[in-house]
Amino acid sequence: MAVLTPAYAPVARAAPDAPSSAFRERASDFAGRAAISAWFVVFAVQIGAEFVRTGHLTGLLLLVSELLVVVLTVMRRPAIRVDRAWRTRIVALASMAGIPLLRPIGVGIVPDAATAAVSAAGLLLIIAGKVALGRSFGLMPANRGIVCRGVYRVMRHPIYAGYLVTHAAFLVAHPLGWNLVVLLASDTALLVRAICEERTLARDADYAAYMTKVRWRVVPGVF
Repeated sequence: MAVLTPAYAPVARAAPDAPSSAFRERASDFAGRAAISAWFVVFAVQIGAEFVRTGHLTGLLLLVSELLVVVLTVMRRPAIRVDRAWRTRIVALASMAGIPLLRPIGVGIVPDAATAAVSAAGLLLIIAGKVALGRSFGLMPANRGIVCRGVYRVMRHPIYAGYLVTHAAFLVAHPLGWNLVVLLASDTALLVRAICEERTLARDADYAAYMTKVRWRVVPGVF
């Protein structure tokens, strides 16, 4: 009787839960991929209809940047550590949910060629960041391997910086009060999301060292 020590008992109780925990993790991962794919379809329909109607490129370039989100989400590698706290989930959702709500209508403040050029610059930054991340890309704060190459030598969240540029270009091309409110809310959540991600990543000594070398998160000299 005495051989059943307290250290042994918890292990015996925890073992049966392991398959269930793995199943929940896989189900959660699948649901996340399915949700982001559905979200993209909604946005694609809106932007596609606007492009057919007007031929404007600004919204179409924003659509391309969001397509990369879907592709890399599907291809992402398993995470070493994921922050699944509800407050973090809400922030991540808020940073993405507003995009399908944008209304690609209205008369641009400047010619479409100008906003398309700015949007293209933001898209190039997004592509550079996502190419550097590769399969380490994810939507929830997670450690899928530390990346500090390419544009990550200049800022810690170049993809978010690219989003801010493309969103600003979209707003100038479609200057509605609704679009302004949506983008202010989603981009504020995007910046909070960057902070949440770093709380998870900073537990890794390599990322903590990286933060001391690259000071700025999104906008060099500002944030």
